Amino acid sequence: MTSNRIQPSIMRKFSTFIAMVRKELLILARYPVEFFALFLQVLAIVTVFTLAGLTFSPTGQGGEYTSGVVTYGFVLYLFLNDTLWTVGFNVRREQVQGTLEQLYLSPASKFASLVARVIHLLVWTGMLSVVSVVVMRLLLGTLPVHFVGLGFYILVMNLLATFGLGFAFAALTLWLRQTAENAVNLFQFVFIIFCAVFFPFSALPVWMQTISRFIPLALGVDLFRANMMGYPVGFPELAPMEIEFMVVTIFGVIMPFIGYWLYNMAEMRARKNGTLSQY
Repeated sequence: MTSNRIQPSIMRKFSTFIAMVRKELLILARYPVEFFALFLQVLAIVTVFTLAGLTFSPTGQGGEYTSGVVTYGFVLYLFLNDTLWTVGFNVRREQVQGTLEQLYLSPASKFASLVARVIHLLVWTGMLSVVSVVVMRLLLGTLPVHFVGLGFYILVMNLLATFGLGFAFAALTLWLRQTAENAVNLFQFVFIIFCAVFFPFSALPVWMQTISRFIPLALGVDLFRANMMGYPVGFPELAPMEIEFMVVTIFGVIMPFIGYWLYNMAEMRARKNGTLSQY
């Protein structure tokens, strides 16, 4: 009897989740000019950093070295960038539009609402990642691809970690509101520099490399890039492969829970203070 009651409840939650995903995809599809402009932006960014990356190419490795360093770092950058802006600022957008409070007063799952934005993110950023890979191959004519199975696992762990950071940033938007944009801009700048997404870690000063070794996302970039390049000499750059693998796995497993916990805390605080619908 209990099982018969649980099954319709699960189906209702699943159908609600599908509806939320469909809503996010419809919003994306209704702005084709912006959609096309973002593709051109990705093309421009990949081109600029690929050509600049040739400066760091050791003799004998050339374009293959550069394409691997820039492409695989850029793929992770795309996911982190879109996670911070899409998940966090969608919450902020609904707060500004006055729909966030109504959403949370309804029986709709708050967790499903956040995850729906992540699914939309996977579709959009996955397409941008494919574009960046194709552009890189066209520009340099080569792109190292090794150990795809392990690379997929490392990518998933990195994505889980970035989704957790997205949930944490959504919590930050409920707390800081309008000034949260400045916080994410600062975080993006730190990520670009210390996680060396567009250049090898060897290009950083020694003291900055030391800081990077204590940033799990930097280890994730280093490991993913080294794996897909087939572990050439000098890669990974920050720590032995075994240590980076352990850190990336642990961070990928725990960060979504930490991020969602922080979001729940921020939401309860906003409910208590009556600021959930404040601009």
